[in-house]
Amino acid sequence: MSLYARFTDAIGAILDELEAEGGLPAGLARKGVTVEPPRDPSHGDLATNAAMVLAKPAGTNPRALAALIAPKLEQVADVTGVEIAGPGFINIHLSPDVWRDELRTILAEGADYGRSTAGAGKRVNVEYVSANPTGPMHMGHCRGAVVGDALASLLEYAGHEVIREYYVNDAGAQVQVLARSVHLRYREALGESVVVPEGLYPGDYLIPVGQALAAEFGDRYVSAPESEWLALFRTRAVAAMMDMIRRDLALLGIHHDTFASEADVQRSGRVDTALDRLRAEGLIYEGTLEPPKGELPDDWEPTEMTLFRATAFGDDQDRPVRKSDGGLTYFGTDLAYHAQKAEAADELIDIWGADHAGTVKRIQAAVAALTHKTVPFEVKLVQMVRLLRGGEPVKMSKRSGSFVTLADVVNEVGKDVVRFTMLTRKADAQMDFDFAKVVEASKDNPVFYVQYAHARTRSLRRRAMEAGIACDGAADLSLLDEVDLSLVRLMAQFPRVIEQAATTREPHRVAFYLNDLAAVFHALWNRGNDEPERRFLLVNSAVTTCARLVLTDALGQIVRNGLAIMGVAAAEEMQ
Repeated sequence: MSLYARFTDAIGAILDELEAEGGLPAGLARKGVTVEPPRDPSHGDLATNAAMVLAKPAGTNPRALAALIAPKLEQVADVTGVEIAGPGFINIHLSPDVWRDELRTILAEGADYGRSTAGAGKRVNVEYVSANPTGPMHMGHCRGAVVGDALASLLEYAGHEVIREYYVNDAGAQVQVLARSVHLRYREALGESVVVPEGLYPGDYLIPVGQALAAEFGDRYVSAPESEWLALFRTRAVAAMMDMIRRDLALLGIHHDTFASEADVQRSGRVDTALDRLRAEGLIYEGTLEPPKGELPDDWEPTEMTLFRATAFGDDQDRPVRKSDGGLTYFGTDLAYHAQKAEAADELIDIWGADHAGTVKRIQAAVAALTHKTVPFEVKLVQMVRLLRGGEPVKMSKRSGSFVTLADVVNEVGKDVVRFTMLTRKADAQMDFDFAKVVEASKDNPVFYVQYAHARTRSLRRRAMEAGIACDGAADLSLLDEVDLSLVRLMAQFPRVIEQAATTREPHRVAFYLNDLAAVFHALWNRGNDEPERRFLLVNSAVTTCARLVLTDALGQIVRNGLAIMGVAAAEEMQ
């Protein structure tokens, strides 16, 4: 149990006691009650808003309620003082030994420090990337891939069972174009001189696919009608593209548990099953859509289609699931696909590009209808990344034909730099990725700043050994003073950060926290330049050095734990 969870439970026990004594009405909702670090460290070690949250429903004022809570808090183990501040906040002072014990806990729990059971018993399906299988991964896919993968790891760390899923869009018009593009490369491999016409994929990445088909089938399909080879070439092309995509994702350390096929969803009959269920509930009907808002196109005319009553679940209009010719809309298949996911999970999370914002409400409506609102569904929108080099926009990649590939970027700056950088801003905020800045060795580069903090903790152990300082046995942590313990206070927030990040589905919070932790550590390190007694390594005081090495070892452990969630390796040393 984390330190914050421990005192949250203590507050809860006090509130139970007040209810039993009649000081509080029974059954008040406590969801908003928190225990957190005070904004100003001089105000104490912890603060609670319990009196502020409960006073109004209890029919009293916050300071009066705080006056009932405070004396009981003073009796809690390790509490050395309680103050009522402002309109009713309660500040709590703890014994310094609490923080020394927390250091021991961090080192004892190691890679498990910060784990929680908040998500125990809950299975979450996180679908991310799901790029069309028409070519290699590019930087337009990268950010969503990293955010989704880090979120999956974060949820696992918070106790959830996670399914990492990729939805393969292998049934639409784009894969038909892919098959025709591959057929062109197949003919080229057999000696024909070809020019890629407008509308087909021109990338050189399709040349090996065409060569493989030529080796396997010879000239059998060169002059054959499209009906004889389209399905075969589509299947082979999609398989080859998915192999390429998996390799590209592996460069980022990303591996999915499940690859779901759009074509399989259609073939399985799941679409008809889902639509029949909804029709039986009056949520599918034959009708026409309202005309587009604004000036009508000259060729617009009302057309009867099969519609889903999305407005019953918060959407701004009903949505077609079948076109007038009876063919499925993309939404029709997507509806059934989400029903399929909901059968195997307690919660669904999709990571989409911001350009898909307009489709969020309809899918949320579909999931709500199909699960009778029993399976929560959330979409995290990820903004695009603008590539720069020294502040100038990056030109398109010649090798890929039309875009900068993910492999290009990873091969240039490394997996860890790419992953960390993608998490240094909120997912729904625009991001610049400057090749020069992300590898810059400065405090303005959070990737370097955090990695350097970990490398420094490692170097301290090596330098202590070189100085002949052997830290055998338990270190005397009473030698850690208030300055040292201020760093522990920040370290102890890690479990709380994990739970908050998991609850809000925001893995970037881990990156922000690590950057803050690194900043405090580096500042304390630099302070030793002016105040030699503040150095972590004191050649003339082995016992103090050993105590401070426990401090830095614990910090290094937290940095490793946070980086592991982000999918980033911790640097052992840096130049």
